[in-house]
Amino acid sequence: MSTDTRGTRGSDQGNGKGIRQRSGPSPFFPKGRQVEPEALEGIRALLGDASRRRDLLIEHLHLIQDHFGHLSARHLAALAEDMKLSMAEVYEVATFYAHFDVVREDETPPPALTIRVCDSLTCEMMGARELLAELQKKHGDKIRVVPAPCMGRCDTAPVAEVGHNHITQADTDKVQAAVDGGHTHPVIPPYKDFDAYRADGGYALLKACLDGERSVEDIIEALDKSALRGLGGAGFPTGQKWKIVRGYTGPRLMAVNADEGEPGTFKDRKHLEADPHRFIEGMLIGAWAVEAEEIYIYLRDEYPGLRQVLLDEIAKADEAGLSGHATIHLRRGAGAYICGEESAMIESIEGKRGLPRHRPPYVAEVGLFDRPTLVQNAETLYWIRDICEHGPEWFSGNGRNGHAGLRSFSVSGRVQEPGVKLAPAGITVRELIDEYCSGMADGHAFKAYLPGGASGGILPASLADIPLDFGTLEKHDCFIGSAAVIILSDQDSARDAALNLMRFFRSESCGQCTPCRAGTEKAVALMERKDWDEGLLRDLSQAMTDASICGLGQAASNPLKMVLAHFQADLICKDSETGE
Repeated sequence: MSTDTRGTRGSDQGNGKGIRQRSGPSPFFPKGRQVEPEALEGIRALLGDASRRRDLLIEHLHLIQDHFGHLSARHLAALAEDMKLSMAEVYEVATFYAHFDVVREDETPPPALTIRVCDSLTCEMMGARELLAELQKKHGDKIRVVPAPCMGRCDTAPVAEVGHNHITQADTDKVQAAVDGGHTHPVIPPYKDFDAYRADGGYALLKACLDGERSVEDIIEALDKSALRGLGGAGFPTGQKWKIVRGYTGPRLMAVNADEGEPGTFKDRKHLEADPHRFIEGMLIGAWAVEAEEIYIYLRDEYPGLRQVLLDEIAKADEAGLSGHATIHLRRGAGAYICGEESAMIESIEGKRGLPRHRPPYVAEVGLFDRPTLVQNAETLYWIRDICEHGPEWFSGNGRNGHAGLRSFSVSGRVQEPGVKLAPAGITVRELIDEYCSGMADGHAFKAYLPGGASGGILPASLADIPLDFGTLEKHDCFIGSAAVIILSDQDSARDAALNLMRFFRSESCGQCTPCRAGTEKAVALMERKDWDEGLLRDLSQAMTDASICGLGQAASNPLKMVLAHFQADLICKDSETGE
């Protein structure tokens, strides 16, 4: 920023006419950060003919970071100029998201290569902390090695990311091999492509809908009878949601939540990587049903391989004329767990910080770009074709213990065979471990479990016979959420698990409301002490639950409360040498 040394700033001198001059900058040095012509030219060349609409700000930030490896102050200033935005607007968005490396003028850009090591609960249980320390010691300043939140690969923990290449069941040798070989690009998994999907009867249902052979009422009735609910965590009945959105005056839009950032969750990635067109067809049927003119898919940035798959396969559906009724946009997240909350996701799609909105109005009425918006989880849409072709009873008839439907459980932790387990809704965790995971891992005894990821709470093995479904766990201050089940054994500490999760929430709080922003930070500080102040922690958790704006702050203390209620023995800190 230029500094005026020739004007009358701070001076009481007059102008010779008895009038004191107003202090201010010299007319030769304009205020604010100046745009460098070379930087502006580079940004314009990089963006090319792309639209400069405000909602594309995050997409353009990704392009710049992908090209330069970071976001420099000079390029942010140039982008603001090119998009006709204030520097403050660009800067606040760039610094909000974890995956953007903003480098200030007085800072050194990061090394060309970054290794990220997942520090989520399952990865920490499997040795991620030791792996991080080894890699940091090995690479020093030549390669940046940093911890990172859940990467959605908990069944293959620990996980590291070399550039954009994910290394599963990672160790130092595997990571080094990727570095030495220059393997920094995402791996594209094998999947059922457009031709294979069409050969298997794909898109026949969509065509029947578009041709008038199936009515909207017919499809919604099938969804209602199937008991299909939102599988992103909220569990709202799908057919009912479609009716609500249809009831508001158009034009309407659709937003797809594929930002499964809940630690322990990876089901959406598995389904979409294996059979992307089953999801795309369900999405296009949903858009047809609510007459949405445009669809925005919000995909988490930790899934670069899946992003390329969707780009390629959506283009094929477009070329085949299957998406003429709704334009599809694929938007890339930037590392913000809060954007799994539907209104925060909508803010991010609009190119803003992912701050949850106050409600009402709800997004079904005033959503994306202030239009009525159908928001659905990716897996929910994945099941539309099967339910309509096989009949609603095919789906609802799979329940157990008095519950209806199928659930994709993301199971990780101390089991023999972790992974996505398609099991009946209402199954118990004990049945899930024994029937679908081949039991506990060798040498481990079942101690506790998280039924719904980081925010779903922690329950002891003595409560392992509760049906896992919406509405069954709430009386225990837990919930199923996105069905991310993490299994702890007698070799794990529930206290340490709760601290890991609270550190995650501290990092991921959007900062909008004080109970969550200050509460998570204070909770971590209190939980890091050798002796917990249980009374203070209970009061703090209650304040967070009662006063936070959105579900992040409201549920952040669930693991803490469960440790206080069920795992008092874990609060006794043992001496590392004596074990006493």
